[in-house]
Amino acid sequence: MKKIILVLSVLAAASNAFAQKLVIKGSDTLGAKLVPTLAEAYKAKNPGVSFEIAAEGSTTGIAAITDGTAQIGMSSRRAKPTEISGAQAKGVSLKPTIVAYDGIAIVVNGANPVTSLTKRQVEQIFAGDITDWSAVGGAAGRISLYTRNTSSGTYSDFKALAMKNRDYASSSQKMAGNEQIVAEVAKNPSGVGYVGLAYTNESGTKVAAIDGVTPSKETVLSKKYPYARPTFYYTNGEPTGEALKFLEFTLSPEGKKISEDIGFVAPPAAN
Repeated sequence: MKKIILVLSVLAAASNAFAQKLVIKGSDTLGAKLVPTLAEAYKAKNPGVSFEIAAEGSTTGIAAITDGTAQIGMSSRRAKPTEISGAQAKGVSLKPTIVAYDGIAIVVNGANPVTSLTKRQVEQIFAGDITDWSAVGGAAGRISLYTRNTSSGTYSDFKALAMKNRDYASSSQKMAGNEQIVAEVAKNPSGVGYVGLAYTNESGTKVAAIDGVTPSKETVLSKKYPYARPTFYYTNGEPTGEALKFLEFTLSPEGKKISEDIGFVAPPAAN
């Protein structure tokens, strides 16, 4: 009897330990800075909770919810119709919750004389129609393009928001995350790329205004900035348990302050 009780106690302890581990996968935009910072603040209040955070792109986050390998999927884009139907085929209901707003900023090397671009010029640059900086008021030199990789929600959103869903130039260099893009642009005088708001203050780079508008809290919320978009936590139906508690913390005054401090735009109270 004592052995049975001991086994049951071990199983209960293991079950409880698993329940306290929150697995979050998906977007690099959310997962490289914001969610880890939120997780640390959450753990300070809930020391029994541990986190596994994998920031490998929005596509991986939505897939993780569909496959049941994460409780929260981070995404900087909305799920595609094929992802929704694929999840439904497995009995999974993809539930999005807006957790922050972001603006996709165009960053150039700090020494680049270009300070502003038009929406048309941005489209032409990233589609490969314009290949030299002299065509947009810069010093002569071939443009080096840096984009996110194909699993990134920002990769898809930028195509829709800035490129009319045109293909990227074949010369574009695909990077795993925002930090990699700003690092490459910072060391390449001919470089240009796009990153989320949280990555716009990196040394060696500067933000180019779009039709005279720079991304900020005000221009993102008002949608005056053309490349503004929401970001999401995806769950399987209504969140429950630790996932619900962490989502509520993310949208709490403390969580929103963390979002703002990092560079995101917290949702208005009505959201």
